[in-house]
Amino acid sequence: MPRICFTLQVDPTRLDEYVEAHRAVWPEMLEAIRDAGRRDYSLFLSPTGLLVGVYETDDDAASAAALAADPRTARWEATMAPFFVSLDGDRPDQGAPQLPEVFHLETQLREAGRA
Repeated sequence: MPRICFTLQVDPTRLDEYVEAHRAVWPEMLEAIRDAGRRDYSLFLSPTGLLVGVYETDDDAASAAALAADPRTARWEATMAPFFVSLDGDRPDQGAPQLPEVFHLETQLREAGRA
């Protein structure tokens, strides 16, 4: 199952607002993420505004397409867009660069027969 990691830059002057908005994400947005096939989804935020997101999904392209077509996502992303720096017109869910995974403990243990 693919694990996806992405980064975005939150405006450092709006960190508290961004965190507050994520204390209780809209229930319909939580459902949209789940319905799109994303699981074990976490966001991490540094004091500089670097946001790192990680999630699992069976098919990231299908998940992204489902979210892009979902009106619940469009409303949430429109609300969140002002928090981000340098998106060049993309919605946050579509403009985030992904990072390749270079190490995963469980995979290496399994491959070494030590899981």
